[in-house]
Amino acid sequence: MSKESVLSMKGISKEYYGNKVLKDVDLVVKPGEIHALVGENGAGKSTLMNILFGMPVIHSTGGFKGDVEIFGEKVNINSPHDAMDYGIGMVHQEFMLIPDFTITENIKVGREIGNPTIFSKVFGSSLDVLDRPAMQKDAKKALKRIGLNIEEYVKVAGLPIGYKQFVEIAREIDKSGIKLLVFDEPTAVLTESEADRLLSIMQKIAKEGIAIIFITHRLDEVMAVADRLTILRDGELIDQVSTKDITVVDIADRMIGRKTEGSLYNKETRQIDQDTLALELKDFNVNMPGEQVKGMDVSIYKGEIFGFAGLAGQGKLGVINGISGLYPSEGEAIVFGKKLNLNKLGDALDNNIAFVSEDRRGVGLLLDESIENNIAFSAIKVQKKFLKGGPLNLLSSKEVREHALSMIDTLDIRCTGPRQKTGSLSGGNQQKVCLARALTLKPKILIVAEPTRGIDIGAKRLVLEYLIKMNEEYGMTVVIISSELVELRSICDRIAIVTEGKVSDILPPDASDAAFGLAMSGLSVNEIREETISNEI
Repeated sequence: MSKESVLSMKGISKEYYGNKVLKDVDLVVKPGEIHALVGENGAGKSTLMNILFGMPVIHSTGGFKGDVEIFGEKVNINSPHDAMDYGIGMVHQEFMLIPDFTITENIKVGREIGNPTIFSKVFGSSLDVLDRPAMQKDAKKALKRIGLNIEEYVKVAGLPIGYKQFVEIAREIDKSGIKLLVFDEPTAVLTESEADRLLSIMQKIAKEGIAIIFITHRLDEVMAVADRLTILRDGELIDQVSTKDITVVDIADRMIGRKTEGSLYNKETRQIDQDTLALELKDFNVNMPGEQVKGMDVSIYKGEIFGFAGLAGQGKLGVINGISGLYPSEGEAIVFGKKLNLNKLGDALDNNIAFVSEDRRGVGLLLDESIENNIAFSAIKVQKKFLKGGPLNLLSSKEVREHALSMIDTLDIRCTGPRQKTGSLSGGNQQKVCLARALTLKPKILIVAEPTRGIDIGAKRLVLEYLIKMNEEYGMTVVIISSELVELRSICDRIAIVTEGKVSDILPPDASDAAFGLAMSGLSVNEIREETISNEI
């Protein structure tokens, strides 16, 4: 096979509605190499792969700038079918298998082998009879190539997760002319032994001359199997380097590192009183699809601003949704010494915890109601606020209006007035209404998820400053769950990094960029040091 690059993406730039998500990015992949593509959430990895596969979302939003070359020839990939024609395949993180089909049928779906019949000769190949022996032969060959010892006639339904992932790989390997395979977080759902086996399969495939793009947040896996890696950050190319010329700490540092002068708010470091625990999670489990929490243990002190960070799908959002009772939970959640009833929706509210959901439109707001009604709603239901008392317990519209006007002014909610329907507000202003409603409860603990999502930078500063004000003036314990690590580091006392449903590390905000990057990969600086010392010995 030619030694020139299988894939060369040059000067790739992409905008979504004025937002630059890729900025002049290059990616070069050689035959037979395993090339890791790493970066935080939002770094641009998915968009770059969407361009490579000609996904509709790219072409329906104005296309992209730059060139894509396959073996030095400039190509136009306008659809996933075009990508397949150029020998590009993908092993998806979310399985693309048909459960009621056999392994053979899943491997050959869309590329079935048929025998002509009298009818098909007249009416077309769609009336061919399936040549099942030939299909099974191909399936066996593909399974053998990846070292999977399983009968090809077994149905996919009921197979272990690891086997399903390997069937996905066999399907791609079976395609003729495959030159490049993209593995998108392939080990995310696998056990440790299954993950080790998959990495071995990747190395075996690469030895056959097939190039692999390996997208993962597990930096130890990158160092174990990748030949080279490309590091993206905030849509920009940070580095493209051989793994033998870089350490895992360097990778983490370059993934996370940012200029600190852009911090939205610089809260002074302070000592936290550790005599009183506000919230304890013990062996806490939440069955939230895509954000499962698996045996989490964490303690949060009274008056602390505590952050939960982590990559998408690692479980940080499961924390708020489990405590609030929106998804089935097990284990213990203890609030100021009192155990919550996790099976009772609303028990957390009854125990002075207020929430701001990440899903403001689906969970957080009554979109057809006014701003003032949204702000007062939880306080009326939970605490009987804004009621006049007496036998009829009538609502005091005047108090509701005055309070809404106060919150509109405090949080700078851009609106025509308190009676405007919340659904007509911009996303950022809807977020502020969610926050206003939670703060109206004057809770002992406030848990907010993605508090600044969709808000401009000026409004972000205002929201963060107000959270600090509530913490300092009222002694409110604030728990922030966010994908914005810079924001968490600017206002939190401690930050828990969530990986695979558990807390991998709890770091001070001034910990190094490398420490945060490693923690998000499920590692720690101490582990790396210990491994280095062990290897040297």
